Parts: sequence; structure tokens; C-alpha cells
Amino acid sequence: ELFLRPDLVACTFSGSVAISVAVSAPTRFLVLNALDLSVNRTSIRFQALEPTEVVFFKDDGVLVLGFAKQLPLGEGLLKMDFNGILNDQMRGFYRSKYQYKGKERNMAVTQFESVDARRCFPCWDEPAFKAKFKLTLEVPSELVALSNMPVGNATFAGPIKTVRYLESPPMSTYLVAIVVGLFEYVEGMTTKGTRVRVYTQIGKSNQGKFALDVGVKSLNLYKDYFDTPFPLPKLDMVAIPDFAAGAMENYGLVTYREVALLFDDKSSSASSRQSVAITVAHELAHQWFGNLVTMEWWTHLWLNEGFATWMSHLAVDSFFPQWNIWAQFLDRTTTALRLDSLEASHPIEVEIHHASEVDQIFDAISYDKGASVIRMLQSYLGAERFQKAMASYMKKYAYSNAKTEDLWAVLEK
Repeated sequence: ELFLRPDLVACTFSGSVAISVAVSAPTRFLVLNALDLSVNRTSIRFQALEPTEVVFFKDDGVLVLGFAKQLPLGEGLLKMDFNGILNDQMRGFYRSKYQYKGKERNMAVTQFESVDARRCFPCWDEPAFKAKFKLTLEVPSELVALSNMPVGNATFAGPIKTVRYLESPPMSTYLVAIVVGLFEYVEGMTTKGTRVRVYTQIGKSNQGKFALDVGVKSLNLYKDYFDTPFPLPKLDMVAIPDFAAGAMENYGLVTYREVALLFDDKSSSASSRQSVAITVAHELAHQWFGNLVTMEWWTHLWLNEGFATWMSHLAVDSFFPQWNIWAQFLDRTTTALRLDSLEASHPIEVEIHHASEVDQIFDAISYDKGASVIRMLQSYLGAERFQKAMASYMKKYAYSNAKTEDLWAVLEK
């Protein structure tokens, strides 16, 4: 359970967290992740126990809690309060700026992939530690506050509202998302009744219609392809003015650079139209391949990214056959081969030993060479057999984690 109170004027936030922890072996230490946070030491409790040692290891983003005696075995509740800064680094919990009625305003945004959830709240910030999240936000009443799940209820106290979201299914920390700011939206619905919205700055919602159309079609197609319904009650896509990546597939709340989501019929180019379609289809493929079934560790990043890259082309080819998107896909294969020919190349799957190494492998080999190998596999096995294998992979590993060998085993079978 996570409570957060962002202050968009001072650009700070405060919060509290309660984590259900299963102690399965004798220990007197709890080791978790926290970085750039100030934790209130007197607030830390595991059950009724107070830690006698609280030590931060900044280089590793680790917080160690030492207790005077061994912790009781079984499930217990770890609670603590903390404070942080809405930073300007476009990672963790950060501020983005936008103009409204001629004035500059701040919005609060999260970007947690790969290892930056620990900059927002103390947690076990690894893909395999999946948990159900129950979020509460305290924000100015006039702002839109979004998270992974729909709002359960909201209470108003003058200028402040407290928004409680429904509990999420089990998911990894890097997929938790929060966006707080002034927005308007366009809305659509999938064949199964999932509500899809595109949120934009005030006055730009018209530019979200193309992405909305691609988003609805993508959810419909993936539901059939994976033979698994979209697991959440809603999907929001938000255009963020300051955003480091092209887009981020947070479960149920996908964030984008404005240029990667918005399309203006009057002024945008044909290549921009294709780029928006590919990006939206890529992020929504992740809702299954990455979010529902998550790689076990960052070593298996290519599973997420190579697959979503390949899948986005499959989807866009089905929506816009006139674009000959598979012919254009060869540009990606060429990009991968070019990087692969350098001495500094690396295998598609890279052993990651430390959180600080992860960002190095978000490159054309993980994405484009990975996607090219998947395309080759599909051609070799046949499209129908490959699709059946994907559907059984989703069912077998839903809400849990898988590694490359697990995908090979399902394809082999």
C-alpha cells in the first residue's frame, strides 16, 4: 500500500508505504531498495519491531534495516514514512513543465524503468518481486490524477482531494505509474468493453484521435493473438511534455513523448503517422509481453523489447497493409547488423550483474536484432504454430516471470 502527497509548487513529495513481507528463513535484516529518499527512521516498523540499524548504500540504491533479534517467520507488515524531491532528471518521480493560460505549470510524472521506482518509494525494485499495489494520492482538487488502475473513490477537502485507486493485479515495481496535471482526453472502447483514453495538454486532444484508434485496434488484435483478454479495466495513454524515452509501457497507464503520441491531420507528416502507429502498437504489445508475463531479470530484456518490436509490425501491417511495413522492417535488421559489426557489439541476451548496467542494453541489438530473430523463428515454425505457442506461453506464465529458456521450451513443444 502506497500513499503519496506531491507538492507541485515546492517540487517535493512525502509518502508512506506498507509492504507485506514473507520472512521465510531466520534473519535479523531486511534489505530493500531506496535512493534519493529521506526515510523517517522513527516511523520504520516491521510488525511491532523497530530497527536498531538503518543504513543506506547509495551506490547500490540499497537500504538495510537491522533488528536486535531475529524476525518472526511468516508474513509481516513493513511500514515507513519518507520524503523526496520531484527531480529534473526525468527518472523516478519527477516534474515536467507545461504552459496553461500563458503561465508555466508543473506536472508530476513517474518513469521507473529500469530501476528508478526506488527513487519514489522504498520497495523491492526487481522485476521478479511482483506485488499487488494499492495506491492513494493526495493532490490539488482541480488536477487530473492518473495511475495504473481506475479510481475506486475520491474525497474532497476544499482545495485538496484524496484519490484511492483499485488494487492492481500482481506486477513489477518498474511498471507502477502516476501522472498528475491538467489534461483533457478523447475516449474509445474495445470490443470487450475496455475503456481506452488518450490524455493531452488542454487544447490538443484532437491530435490524440489517431493514436486512440490504433490503441483500440491493437488491444482487440492482441487479445485474439494471445488468446488472453487485456487484464485491466482501462488503458490510458498520456502525452508528457518532458520525457526521456520515446514511450513507456506502464501497466494500464502508458506514457509518451508528445511527438510519439500526437498526430495533427493538417501539419504532421506521413512518416510521423507511421511512427505513432508503431509506437502505440509496441507499447500495447508490452501489456501482455512484459507486463502480464515479465522477464525474470534485466538479462532477459530482449524478450520484452525484441518481441514488442516484432509484434508492433505485425499489428500495424494488419491495420495498414498499404504501408508495406515488413519491407520497412528491413531497415531495423540493417541497423542491428550495423551495430553488430562493431567490436563493441554484444549478444542479444546480456548478463546483467548490477542495476547500474541495465541502461547499456536498451539498444538496437536488444530491440531490432531481437525482433529480427523472432521474425526468423516465426517464418521457420510457421505463423499459425508460432501464434499457438505464444498463446500457451501467456497462459503458462501469466502474472509471473519467465526467462529466454522458458520461451524456447514453449516454442519447442
